Amino acid sequence: MSIVAVVGRPNVGKSTLFNKLTGQKKAIVEDTPGVTRDRIYGTCEWNNKNFSLVDTGGIDMQSEDNISKGILNQSLIAIDCADVIVFMTDVRSGLVSTDMEVADILQKSGKPIILCVNKCDSVGSPPDDFYEFYNLGLGDPIALSSVHGHGTGDLLDKICEFLPDDSCENDDDTIKVAIVGKPNVGKSSLINKITNEERCLVSNLAGTTRDAIDTSVNNSYGNFIFTDTAGLRRQKKVYDNIEKYSVIRAKAAIERSDVCIIMIDANEGFTEQDSKVAGLAHEAGKACIIAVNKWDSIEKDSNTMKEYKKNLQRDFSFMSYAPFIFISAKTGLRLNELFALINDVYLSSTKRVSTGVLNDMLAQATLRVQPPTDKGKRLKIYYTTQIKTQPPTFVFFVNEVELFHFSYQRYLENQIRDTFGFEGTPIRIVSRNKREK
Repeated sequence: MSIVAVVGRPNVGKSTLFNKLTGQKKAIVEDTPGVTRDRIYGTCEWNNKNFSLVDTGGIDMQSEDNISKGILNQSLIAIDCADVIVFMTDVRSGLVSTDMEVADILQKSGKPIILCVNKCDSVGSPPDDFYEFYNLGLGDPIALSSVHGHGTGDLLDKICEFLPDDSCENDDDTIKVAIVGKPNVGKSSLINKITNEERCLVSNLAGTTRDAIDTSVNNSYGNFIFTDTAGLRRQKKVYDNIEKYSVIRAKAAIERSDVCIIMIDANEGFTEQDSKVAGLAHEAGKACIIAVNKWDSIEKDSNTMKEYKKNLQRDFSFMSYAPFIFISAKTGLRLNELFALINDVYLSSTKRVSTGVLNDMLAQATLRVQPPTDKGKRLKIYYTTQIKTQPPTFVFFVNEVELFHFSYQRYLENQIRDTFGFEGTPIRIVSRNKREK
């Protein structure tokens, strides 16, 4: 997924624009400069294109305090990893020297730059001060009001002009696989074993892989693009700027993948960080496989795998749909089974169920366990239909959305899985009042 960074000096309305475009209030909005100190991420969709939007702290070139320097470093990281840059200025304060300095930094980046002049709140022709921003030499500015939403459509259209056309990404039946996990669990070793070449640098030193590396693999199981990502550490252990940049790219690799292989170290077992890494793939709605690497180094008896798997099922209970496989990137243990499993979970994530068959299942499920009641009012489910894949998403039309409790949604999800499979992929359930269009 492409990355679009919103940059500019403090208090020009970057966070307000971020909240407007993402439709959520992730970024704190205050009149005080410097409120946003780190990078905040959200997802946007426009004209059938998806991209990650990054909100950054205000760039203050004159300030010498440590916080301002840290904000500048964070913004430079965002600029470095962005595919498109939205440069925000403020028509009320006019063109200032910091705008000129930021423009100079952006031009040196070589990235596509979209200049926005914010706080043009009145509809119609922009104020006279708008035209002085042509002096930045960044082309035609876009008059914008991040508070009222004026000009946001023009901005999104312009962003989409610079985004790659990914509508045909899967026309060749290529499955995109992201390999994610903590540092030093064997992600690069797995890529090298699959390709039979030293495609990725392997070291016992954690953090060797800095960027997301794509590798094409064609074999009897199909066509694949494997992405070796930087190991995702706990946030407190992400020290240097290069590694912070690597984490952004790893998260972006998850977003653009079809299948995520979540690798854990058999010697270390499950850790809290494994849960967080898996959670990123789960929240992104990706088909998942949990691969226990370095299985060749474990002393085993007849019950070792059974007990290990039982513990993992408890630890990964929030994504019980994900299958486990015990591999060795060093020896190639079960790599053929891994390819077969990738195909299986990908097919699950792209599976469609016809509305008629789906409602036959619903009728039997509601007959077996009646919908719940609340204060004497019973939930009625009129019908359901599948509205999308990757992940499979089902909308249930009901009499009152408030009556459709989480526990009954979980029951229906289990019925869908028992009837139609969907191993390896999360399922999304949406409820709507029948009167809604």
